Amino acid sequence: MNQESLGQIFINASLVNNFVLAYFLGICPFLGVSGKLDTATKMGGAVTFVMLISSMCAFGIHALLVAIGAEFLQLISYIVVIASTVQLVEMFIKKMSPTLFRALGIFLPLITTNCAILGLALFQTNKGYSFGQSIVYALGAGAGFTLALVLIAGFREQLEFAEVPKVIKGTVLTLVIAGILSLTFMGFSGLGTQ
Repeated sequence: MNQESLGQIFINASLVNNFVLAYFLGICPFLGVSGKLDTATKMGGAVTFVMLISSMCAFGIHALLVAIGAEFLQLISYIVVIASTVQLVEMFIKKMSPTLFRALGIFLPLITTNCAILGLALFQTNKGYSFGQSIVYALGAGAGFTLALVLIAGFREQLEFAEVPKVIKGTVLTLVIAGILSLTFMGFSGLGTQ
Protein backbone atom coordinates (compact mmCIF):
# COMPACT_ATOMS: atom_id res chain seq x y z
CA MET A 1 0.00 0.00 0.00
CA ASN A 2 1.21 3.50 -0.86
CA GLN A 3 1.97 5.81 2.11
CA GLU A 4 1.34 9.18 0.39
CA SER A 5 -1.05 11.53 2.17
CA LEU A 6 -4.35 12.37 0.49
CA GLY A 7 -3.26 15.99 0.02
CA GLN A 8 -0.06 14.91 -1.71
CA ILE A 9 -2.00 12.58 -4.00
CA PHE A 10 -4.46 15.32 -4.97
CA ILE A 11 -1.76 17.95 -5.62
CA ASN A 12 0.32 15.42 -7.52
CA ALA A 13 -2.56 14.37 -9.78
CA SER A 14 -3.97 17.84 -10.41
CA LEU A 15 -0.87 20.02 -10.74
CA VAL A 16 2.49 18.25 -10.60
CA ASN A 17 1.63 15.35 -12.92
CA ASN A 18 -1.35 16.87 -14.69
CA PHE A 19 -2.69 14.26 -17.11
CA VAL A 20 -2.99 16.74 -20.00
CA LEU A 21 -0.09 19.12 -19.45
CA ALA A 22 2.52 16.74 -18.00
CA TYR A 23 1.60 13.28 -19.33
CA PHE A 24 -0.06 14.54 -22.55
CA LEU A 25 -3.04 12.22 -22.07
CA GLY A 26 -6.49 13.33 -23.18
CA ILE A 27 -5.24 15.74 -25.82
CA CYS A 28 -8.21 15.12 -28.16
CA PRO A 29 -10.87 16.77 -25.93
CA PHE A 30 -8.27 19.26 -24.73
CA LEU A 31 -7.88 20.64 -28.23
CA GLY A 32 -11.36 19.88 -29.55
CA VAL A 33 -13.70 21.10 -26.80
CA SER A 34 -11.68 24.00 -25.50
CA GLY A 35 -13.14 26.66 -27.79
CA LYS A 36 -15.71 27.93 -25.27
CA LEU A 37 -15.30 28.19 -21.52
CA ASP A 38 -18.80 26.93 -20.76
CA THR A 39 -18.41 23.80 -22.88
CA ALA A 40 -14.90 23.13 -21.52
CA THR A 41 -16.14 23.31 -17.93
CA LYS A 42 -18.96 20.87 -18.58
CA MET A 43 -16.68 18.49 -20.48
CA GLY A 44 -14.27 18.62 -17.56
CA GLY A 45 -17.11 17.72 -15.22
CA ALA A 46 -18.15 14.78 -17.39
CA VAL A 47 -14.57 13.49 -17.60
CA THR A 48 -14.11 13.91 -13.84
CA PHE A 49 -17.28 11.90 -13.19
CA VAL A 50 -16.15 9.12 -15.53
CA MET A 51 -12.71 9.15 -13.89
CA LEU A 52 -14.27 8.83 -10.44
CA ILE A 53 -16.53 5.91 -11.38
CA SER A 54 -13.76 4.21 -13.35
CA SER A 55 -11.35 4.59 -10.45
CA MET A 56 -13.75 2.96 -8.00
CA CYS A 57 -14.50 0.14 -10.41
CA ALA A 58 -10.81 -0.35 -11.27
CA PHE A 59 -9.98 -0.76 -7.59
CA GLY A 60 -12.63 -3.46 -7.19
CA ILE A 61 -11.78 -5.18 -10.47
CA HIS A 62 -8.09 -5.27 -9.59
CA ALA A 63 -8.81 -6.80 -6.18
CA LEU A 64 -11.08 -9.41 -7.77
CA LEU A 65 -8.64 -10.29 -10.54
CA VAL A 66 -5.76 -10.64 -8.07
CA ALA A 67 -7.91 -12.88 -5.86
CA ILE A 68 -8.70 -15.25 -8.74
CA GLY A 69 -5.24 -14.99 -10.33
CA ALA A 70 -6.42 -13.41 -13.57
CA GLU A 71 -4.47 -10.13 -13.63
CA PHE A 72 -4.05 -10.53 -17.39
CA LEU A 73 -7.73 -9.49 -17.81
CA GLN A 74 -7.09 -6.13 -16.16
CA LEU A 75 -6.82 -3.96 -19.27
CA ILE A 76 -9.88 -5.33 -21.07
CA SER A 77 -11.91 -5.11 -17.85
CA TYR A 78 -11.00 -1.45 -17.40
CA ILE A 79 -11.95 -0.66 -21.00
CA VAL A 80 -15.39 -2.29 -20.56
CA VAL A 81 -16.05 -0.31 -17.36
CA ILE A 82 -14.97 2.97 -18.97
CA ALA A 83 -17.13 2.39 -22.06
CA SER A 84 -20.15 1.54 -19.91
CA THR A 85 -19.69 4.61 -17.72
CA VAL A 86 -19.39 6.89 -20.74
CA GLN A 87 -22.61 5.46 -22.18
CA LEU A 88 -24.41 6.29 -18.93
CA VAL A 89 -23.02 9.83 -18.91
CA GLU A 90 -23.94 10.31 -22.57
CA MET A 91 -27.53 9.16 -21.99
CA PHE A 92 -27.83 11.38 -18.90
CA ILE A 93 -26.54 14.50 -20.69
CA LYS A 94 -28.71 13.83 -23.75
CA LYS A 95 -31.79 13.59 -21.52
CA MET A 96 -31.01 16.48 -19.16
CA SER A 97 -29.32 18.98 -21.48
CA PRO A 98 -29.78 18.45 -25.23
CA THR A 99 -27.97 21.72 -25.98
CA LEU A 100 -24.89 20.58 -24.06
CA PHE A 101 -25.13 17.22 -25.80
CA ARG A 102 -25.02 18.98 -29.18
CA ALA A 103 -22.25 21.35 -28.04
CA LEU A 104 -20.00 18.48 -26.94
CA GLY A 105 -20.73 16.65 -30.19
CA ILE A 106 -18.44 13.78 -31.05
CA PHE A 107 -16.17 14.52 -28.10
CA LEU A 108 -18.62 13.09 -25.57
CA PRO A 109 -18.48 9.52 -26.92
CA LEU A 110 -14.74 9.98 -27.39
CA ILE A 111 -14.38 10.01 -23.58
CA THR A 112 -14.48 6.24 -24.03
CA THR A 113 -11.18 6.35 -25.87
CA ASN A 114 -9.72 9.11 -23.69
CA CYS A 115 -6.38 7.68 -22.68
CA ALA A 116 -6.37 9.85 -19.53
CA ILE A 117 -9.17 7.75 -18.05
CA LEU A 118 -7.51 4.45 -18.88
CA GLY A 119 -4.20 5.88 -17.66
CA LEU A 120 -5.83 6.79 -14.36
CA ALA A 121 -7.00 3.22 -13.78
CA LEU A 122 -3.61 1.77 -14.70
CA PHE A 123 -1.59 4.33 -12.72
CA GLN A 124 -3.59 3.90 -9.52
CA THR A 125 -3.24 0.13 -9.77
CA ASN A 126 0.53 0.35 -10.34
CA LYS A 127 0.95 2.77 -7.43
CA GLY A 128 -0.89 0.42 -5.08
CA TYR A 129 -3.38 3.00 -3.84
CA SER A 130 -6.03 2.10 -1.29
CA PHE A 131 -9.70 2.74 -2.08
CA GLY A 132 -9.65 6.20 -0.45
CA GLN A 133 -6.40 7.13 -2.15
CA SER A 134 -7.85 5.98 -5.49
CA ILE A 135 -10.87 8.28 -5.04
CA VAL A 136 -8.64 11.26 -4.19
CA TYR A 137 -6.36 10.43 -7.13
CA ALA A 138 -9.37 10.37 -9.49
CA LEU A 139 -10.71 13.66 -8.12
CA GLY A 140 -7.26 15.27 -8.43
CA ALA A 141 -6.82 13.98 -11.99
CA GLY A 142 -10.30 15.21 -12.90
CA ALA A 143 -9.64 18.61 -11.33
CA GLY A 144 -6.36 18.88 -13.22
CA PHE A 145 -8.03 17.86 -16.48
CA THR A 146 -10.78 20.43 -15.94
CA LEU A 147 -8.22 23.08 -15.00
CA ALA A 148 -6.28 22.47 -18.21
CA LEU A 149 -9.47 22.66 -20.31
CA VAL A 150 -10.64 25.84 -18.58
CA LEU A 151 -7.25 27.54 -18.94
CA ILE A 152 -6.93 26.85 -22.65
CA ALA A 153 -10.60 27.76 -23.26
CA GLY A 154 -10.12 31.07 -21.44
CA PHE A 155 -7.09 31.89 -23.56
CA ARG A 156 -8.87 30.90 -26.77
CA GLU A 157 -11.91 33.03 -25.94
CA GLN A 158 -9.70 36.04 -25.24
CA LEU A 159 -7.75 35.53 -28.45
CA GLU A 160 -10.94 35.83 -30.50
CA PHE A 161 -10.78 39.57 -29.76
CA ALA A 162 -7.05 39.93 -30.37
CA GLU A 163 -5.32 40.73 -33.61
CA VAL A 164 -3.35 37.59 -34.37
CA PRO A 165 -1.15 37.16 -37.46
CA LYS A 166 -2.70 34.78 -40.00
CA VAL A 167 0.39 32.59 -39.89
CA ILE A 168 -0.33 31.35 -36.37
CA LYS A 169 -4.10 31.69 -36.25
CA GLY A 170 -6.20 28.65 -35.30
CA THR A 171 -4.65 25.31 -34.44
CA VAL A 172 -1.07 26.57 -34.50
CA LEU A 173 -1.81 29.19 -31.86
CA THR A 174 -3.70 26.66 -29.73
CA LEU A 175 -0.71 24.31 -29.81
CA VAL A 176 1.68 27.13 -28.91
CA ILE A 177 -0.51 28.08 -25.93
CA ALA A 178 -0.73 24.42 -24.89
CA GLY A 179 3.06 24.18 -24.99
CA ILE A 180 3.46 27.30 -22.86
CA LEU A 181 0.88 25.97 -20.37
CA SER A 182 2.77 22.69 -20.23
CA LEU A 183 6.02 24.51 -19.49
CA THR A 184 4.24 26.56 -16.82
CA PHE A 185 2.97 23.41 -15.09
CA MET A 186 6.55 22.14 -14.89
CA GLY A 187 6.99 24.81 -12.20
CA PHE A 188 4.76 22.74 -9.90
CA SER A 189 7.24 19.84 -9.92
CA GLY A 190 8.39 20.49 -6.33
CA LEU A 191 4.90 20.56 -4.81
CA GLY A 192 3.43 17.63 -2.96
CA THR A 193 6.74 16.09 -1.95
CA GLN A 194 8.32 15.84 1.46
